[in-house]
Amino acid sequence: MWPENGGDPNTSSELSAILAQAKKAGIPKDIIERAVAKGKGLSTSGEPLQSMTMEAILPPSVAAIIECQTDNKRRTRENIRYIVKQLGGTVTPTAHLFQRRGHVLLDSDVLLEEVDVMAKIIETEAVDYDFKEGETSLSIYTEPDQTKSVAQTLSDSLDLTIRSSNMKWIPREEFLVDVDSTEDEDRLPLSDMIKPALTSFLCSLAVCRSGPMQDLKLCKTTLNDSPNL
Repeated sequence: MWPENGGDPNTSSELSAILAQAKKAGIPKDIIERAVAKGKGLSTSGEPLQSMTMEAILPPSVAAIIECQTDNKRRTRENIRYIVKQLGGTVTPTAHLFQRRGHVLLDSDVLLEEVDVMAKIIETEAVDYDFKEGETSLSIYTEPDQTKSVAQTLSDSLDLTIRSSNMKWIPREEFLVDVDSTEDEDRLPLSDMIKPALTSFLCSLAVCRSGPMQDLKLCKTTLNDSPNL
């Protein structure tokens, strides 16, 4: 989601700052141009972008969902299939291992008190949250159709700034299992290697994993576990 002032860096100081940071980080010009076009809902050629979703299993048998913005679904589908195959993965249904949630990040200029935060969260339609006493930021999860209203309610009631508001695929707790193999841990970076390749195709990745490495959990699955679609 682009800043409210729009997708033109000449009229949006926030977008201009983001682009300056991207250039400073060495991100290629073509990727930056695609990202700006995506923010306007267009491809670099000016054609409208369409959304598409692909599901896959990546090494070591970890479920993933890949969401893309494209002006050519067939070409993008073939490219993603090739990338997944190169990493030893398989394109197959995995959405049943996730749940779609709205995710909101809010910031405060002062330290937040848990009692005050909890009282306001209870009054909303939030389904989960991440907050620690004395922090200045709050992470909220909502039903997809409640994201905007929950974000605005908490922003107003707690005097918070909405840093971001978007949709995420969250792993279902009942499918998460402990990682008990060093082989699995060693192969996990393979799943992360796909991210740079997906970025060039205006795609984002959700992997079914949760927690730090020392207490890592994965949605481990096999082709036989996938539902018949």
